[in-house]
Amino acid sequence: MSGISPFPVSKQPPLILVADDDKTIRVLLRKAMEQEGYRVVEVNDGKQCLDAYETIKPDIVLLDAVMPVMDGFTCCKHLLQIARNNLRSALETFDTNSTLNNTVISKIWERTPILMITCLDDEDSVNRAFDAGATDYVTKPIHWPVLRQRLRRLLQQGQVYKQLEAANQALQHLANVDGLTELANRRRFDDYLNTQWINLAQKGSPLSMILCDIDYFKFYNDKYGHPSGDICLQKVGAVLNLKAQKHQDLVARYGGEEFAVIMPDTPASGAIHIAAAIQAGIKDLQIVHDGSVVSQYVTLSMGVATVVPTWESSPSDLIVRADKALYQAKAGGRDRFVSSF
Repeated sequence: MSGISPFPVSKQPPLILVADDDKTIRVLLRKAMEQEGYRVVEVNDGKQCLDAYETIKPDIVLLDAVMPVMDGFTCCKHLLQIARNNLRSALETFDTNSTLNNTVISKIWERTPILMITCLDDEDSVNRAFDAGATDYVTKPIHWPVLRQRLRRLLQQGQVYKQLEAANQALQHLANVDGLTELANRRRFDDYLNTQWINLAQKGSPLSMILCDIDYFKFYNDKYGHPSGDICLQKVGAVLNLKAQKHQDLVARYGGEEFAVIMPDTPASGAIHIAAAIQAGIKDLQIVHDGSVVSQYVTLSMGVATVVPTWESSPSDLIVRADKALYQAKAGGRDRFVSSF
């Protein structure tokens, strides 16, 4: 990590939400915050603070403890609950809607720092503030240099968390995505297949797979060179990604010139429909392939398989079926798909 910039990665100055029923204090806080280059939104009580928080998503909350309608302690608890609810929601969708599975990590870092500013300085009030979820605590009358330093520290911590999240996302991308085609790699394929096998075994729903192989690709590389071969792989991968119709379908580079499509909740008829669409899409590319003995253009052989996962079977059973169907497609003359149910 090269360093911490003064403002978050969003390129906009930090947004401060100030909740205090004393207008004079709000004016002083706004003036002090704007002198530091921050943006400021003011509210009068805890209820307004919750409403504003959901709308503007501030970088930090400055919260008075004693306010009408809803006090700062109660508001702080609600803000903490919002963060917990967001994390719980992310956990419920973990590994189903996100290829890189960064949603949970994002939600972990999402909690906004809360700095309580209040005239209450007794031990019970301080303990109550931290128990409610406050990140830090400053007493009135405000010591402005102290407030500025604590704000900077909290904002820098938030920046560190965001940079950690960005670094994690980059690592996840490297770990799960094929660098050439930008499709899922073999590791991601294995993880996703195992996850969907368990999900669909519980539901009793079908799981389909298509294994694809570019016909005579070695001859293509020999004739046109590996750089052209790489471009061919990218174009073929893009067609597969386009034709996989549902958001939960996963297209992966299975290895070399082989690709795979995992299709949860897809019956055999749906898988055959996708295979036919892929075959047509590849032909539409019209990538010249003089080294092929079945066509003047690049073509695919595909094996299609569908099973209903059970606890007694395993994901490898589906792979074996699709692989056998692929072998039959090649043995039958290539440039075709064969289904195995």
